[in-house]
Amino acid sequence: MKLYVDTTSKQVTASKDPMPKNDEKGNQKSEKNTGRLMWSTQVFVLDENGGEVITITTAGEKPSVKVGDFLAVEQLEAIPWATNGRNGVAFRAVSLKPKTGSPAGK
Repeated sequence: MKLYVDTTSKQVTASKDPMPKNDEKGNQKSEKNTGRLMWSTQVFVLDENGGEVITITTAGEKPSVKVGDFLAVEQLEAIPWATNGRNGVAFRAVSLKPKTGSPAGK
């Protein structure tokens, strides 16, 4: 089952430029089924309950966003994980693009 996050009422801002998502050896990861290169973009998500910094992974072309851009996030998926006694939530999206107009909720 896929868990999607509704970002329509959230303000998403790029807080770091997109970077290659690397493995433990420093090589850029690629999607298993497609071979598309993977990218990590740190963002700040703000809604009526406050804000949180998360990292969103995308695959394909490097997102053309920069620090400070308000973002449109296509199909944000939350992926729970657990490894070696640690756990958390990873985030993945189909795309990240600069949002035109005013930020959500404004």
